[in-house]
Amino acid sequence: MELLYILAILLFAARLAGEIMKWLGQPSLVGELLAGIFLGIVTARFPDTFSLLSSISHNDVFHGITELGIFFLMLLAGLELRPSDIVESSRVALGVALGGMLLPFGLGFGIAWVFLPASEVRFAQALFLGTAMAITAVPVAAKILLDLGKLTSRVGKTLVSAAVYDDIASLILLAVLTAVIRYGALPDIQTFGFLIGKVSIFFIITIGLGKYAFPWVGKKLRKTESEEFVFSMLIVAAMSYAVIGEVLGLHFIVGAFMAGLFFRRQTVSGEIFDDTKMKISGVTLGFLSPIFFASIGMSLDLSAVTQIPGLLFVILAAAFMGKLLGAGIPAYFSGMSLRESAALGSGMCARGAVELIVADIALRAGLFEMPDPTPQEITFLFSAVVIMAIVTTIITPLALKPLLEDDPKG
Repeated sequence: MELLYILAILLFAARLAGEIMKWLGQPSLVGELLAGIFLGIVTARFPDTFSLLSSISHNDVFHGITELGIFFLMLLAGLELRPSDIVESSRVALGVALGGMLLPFGLGFGIAWVFLPASEVRFAQALFLGTAMAITAVPVAAKILLDLGKLTSRVGKTLVSAAVYDDIASLILLAVLTAVIRYGALPDIQTFGFLIGKVSIFFIITIGLGKYAFPWVGKKLRKTESEEFVFSMLIVAAMSYAVIGEVLGLHFIVGAFMAGLFFRRQTVSGEIFDDTKMKISGVTLGFLSPIFFASIGMSLDLSAVTQIPGLLFVILAAAFMGKLLGAGIPAYFSGMSLRESAALGSGMCARGAVELIVADIALRAGLFEMPDPTPQEITFLFSAVVIMAIVTTIITPLALKPLLEDDPKG
């Protein structure tokens, strides 16, 4: 009953704010995040009155529901695209992903090295900030493009492809960061090779199954009269792909995206495909996605604003400029227009949930409590990174909308 109360409040607030934003000509994602921020401020101000809402960060069931939101969002993004879309945009997307990671990572590492005091854990702290800067939140980018109706545009396909590559590389960076936190040193060459090997195995398995197993199963499904059975089998396939990803050390969102990518009109009949996609869209955009983004908004902690305003400003500026230039310049030299390049750079800015996961890992490892006594630059670094994740997620759709809505190539 308590969980239903929490979900009802979050869903109502998020959807209402999302519709208001759409009425104002902005993506609904902005409203969903703002609704979460508002609820977070209210529950922090009146914790006794809203005790259930203030404790949701410790609710494992609620955490599982938000992860389902990420899962369905990536599955829907995969359904909107075709494998050929990813292949066509790979040349530009790889350059965008590489530039959009290296420059922000370098800026984050450099900022930490300059601003944080020297200690035996400064390298790990600098690596953490660099990794947090390098991340692009694929679910956020996908939701923005869905809101704007631009997921299948040239910029949309390139942006999602680059964000997926970025996410895979970020997972490798996360593995490196975890090793440094755990052992105090970089992983050796053999460990790096092992990580790359697992990523390669994942794509060999998922692409092979998608290319050969999906069409065969689809022929069998055409004989069924139950559209709900097809819906269920797609969810099973997506969850299986997600499990394969997790077993091989990747984030489950990559598996969900790949499953949606290979479920095509040719897999089943066109009518069944449209019906299944509509059901996925309803569950995602009408229920799970708004709750997920509202929960991100609720995690906002403003302590860094008053405690380390200078460092916070530098982090925010580097977060925007690092992605804008790091992703936008390779896009421009790959043949895209200045407007398309700016859209790609802006679209890569959103960090969202993945960055919060990285920050949580560092928090649990005690990275913000060393050295002893702990300087305030380190104590409030977690707050600064959370603010960066949420601010970039809010600003990204606002920047993308004017760049994409009147684009003649979109």
